[in-house]
Amino acid sequence: MMTIGCLCIHGFTGNPNEIKPLVNYLNEKTNWLLAVPTLPGHGETLSLKGIRYEEWLEHAEAELKVLLNKCETVYVIGFSMGGLIASYLATHYPVKKLVLLSAAARYINLKQLAADIAEMIRDSFRGNLAHNDLFLRYKTKIRNTPIEATRQFRTLVSTIRPMLANITIPTFIAQGEIDGIVPPKTARYLYDVINAQEKKLIFLKECKHLICHCNERDKLFAEVLAFLKRQQISL
Repeated sequence: MMTIGCLCIHGFTGNPNEIKPLVNYLNEKTNWLLAVPTLPGHGETLSLKGIRYEEWLEHAEAELKVLLNKCETVYVIGFSMGGLIASYLATHYPVKKLVLLSAAARYINLKQLAADIAEMIRDSFRGNLAHNDLFLRYKTKIRNTPIEATRQFRTLVSTIRPMLANITIPTFIAQGEIDGIVPPKTARYLYDVINAQEKKLIFLKECKHLICHCNERDKLFAEVLAFLKRQQISL
């Protein structure tokens, strides 16, 4: 039986919880070997001071090499910044398929972010800020993210973006339409610039940035699994 491995990479200032619902789904539906690393300086407690973007790439590379040594077929899934790291891996290693979720090739969606901030302000006046999901998720991140770490993130994106045209493996792209971090048009940009013969793009109307936690996640997960299981088009 062919052994399959899947590397799942979280986003900037995040941790594996960002993609945990999808990882749990794949664990239930397959017997694949799943690797879900925590990038240097990330995790439940952020420690990003002094961390360079090359360390994130090197860590992901090391995890991928382990899977490549153990498995005949390896897929890579990347969320947000993890999508850029996954894209880098797809151009340097024999990855079979690539999944990009809210991939941060461009940022920030100012219109949606303004709407989210306005909602936070309204919740603040109502006394409901402690129950605002976006505020709860990002207040600690903002407080504990050094400016230099943000520069490293931006450098990673600008370094990898020119490599996107070198991606030729089957690629699945998913994007939430009300994402306040990554503009939805980014997904169309990825679809257009990636030179894969087999590629698929879906938009989820009710999803913000944390796409694996949105109300349409069941649809998303089923689409991802179907894409990864589908036989590759013969060239």
